[in-house]
Amino acid sequence: MNRLGLVVGLLEDDQDMAALVGQWLEEAGYTTRLFRSVGEYRRRQGSEAVDLLLLDWMLPDGSGIEVIEGIRSSPNSRLPVVFLTARDSEDDIVRGLASGGDDYVVKPPKRRELIARVSVVLRRHGADAEAIETIELAPYSLDARRRRISVDGRDVELTQREFDLASFLFRRHGRIVSRDALLENVWNLSSAVSTRTVDTHVSRLRKKLELSGEHGWRLAAIYQHGYRLEQI
Repeated sequence: MNRLGLVVGLLEDDQDMAALVGQWLEEAGYTTRLFRSVGEYRRRQGSEAVDLLLLDWMLPDGSGIEVIEGIRSSPNSRLPVVFLTARDSEDDIVRGLASGGDDYVVKPPKRRELIARVSVVLRRHGADAEAIETIELAPYSLDARRRRISVDGRDVELTQREFDLASFLFRRHGRIVSRDALLENVWNLSSAVSTRTVDTHVSRLRKKLELSGEHGWRLAAIYQHGYRLEQI
């Protein structure tokens, strides 16, 4: 069960390692998305947005370095990435971090350490904010306990679904959130469901919260990827 509302991607071609790490993550409260090759990750990344990517270095059709360099030059450049690899030399670790990695874990991983590192990186990026009751993105203030959002101290009336949508996006500001991720996490619907519900609600939320740049924030549609709440 996804207790945290967060999705961890695992780009790993070793089936046993993927099954083990996936089990650890699920038991820790995360949802996991497994990608077995660079090609599969690139095909699916737009429709299956993740909050963090665990990245192997040595893959059947490319390298983790190529993947992270692509991420850092993409619209989703702020995606947290943690290397999970057997390459353990100091030069490799330095190169992995210098290429944009947020952390580096050497295989075989230790369960508690890996989960702790994932949690720390997510917290550093603000993506573990499910437990945080108040989010301040001036002039916006989101109060999760009272289920209210205000702009310059003025409460904005939102429906329950609109608040859930806003909360999901505000907690992930600056990063792309796919339409499918919103369907799964806000509506609890399978990403295979074809509906324009997300688009309609995003449009209403943008209008109600004036997220077209009026207050320095914009809820932007990212072509073939999803949406991003970004500061301008």
